[in-house]
Amino acid sequence: MEPFISIYQGELCAGCDEVGRGPLAGDVVAAAVILDPRNPIMGLDDSKKLTEKKRELLFDEIQAKAKSWCIARASVAEIDSLNILQASLLAMTRAVQGLAIEPEHVLVDGNKLPKWKYTAEAVVKGDSRVAAISAASILAKVTRDREMVSLDKVYPGYGFADHKGYPTKVHMDALERLGVTPIHRRSYAPVRARIEQIALF
Repeated sequence: MEPFISIYQGELCAGCDEVGRGPLAGDVVAAAVILDPRNPIMGLDDSKKLTEKKRELLFDEIQAKAKSWCIARASVAEIDSLNILQASLLAMTRAVQGLAIEPEHVLVDGNKLPKWKYTAEAVVKGDSRVAAISAASILAKVTRDREMVSLDKVYPGYGFADHKGYPTKVHMDALERLGVTPIHRRSYAPVRARIEQIALF
């Protein structure tokens, strides 16, 4: 883990991140967090580097200790309408706008910024370099993972609880065998190809 960096020195700085750009199914989920320097949280890191158990524990701790946090999303329909980049930026915008405390500055994971009113910086690999972005990545990932586990019960046979919608062999085989569900992203090539295949028959 890289040491956390302090890019913005003010207290009301939000970290923002999203999860779910790559999956073939499900919403893209974003979170924004303003941490409280007087109430530190130990063990923050890029959510993908943490165990599921550790993420679950930190999820509750972040919500209990942060000055403000918000989880937001862009739907499958918005992803298909806008494209995944714009939908991700929309989800992040909603997350920051949903904070109970308006941030003075926003640090965003990656290299793209939404078009919004906030002063902001994009931080490459920010989820492992900036504590507030790490906290946001954990909130977003735990939320989305839980939703995919729930959707696995609604759409059994696809393996959503395991692969969370990513294009694994299990998922691709299920897509071929069972077809496209309402939570699949129709603009994504493998899903679109399956729809076109069905249309031929």
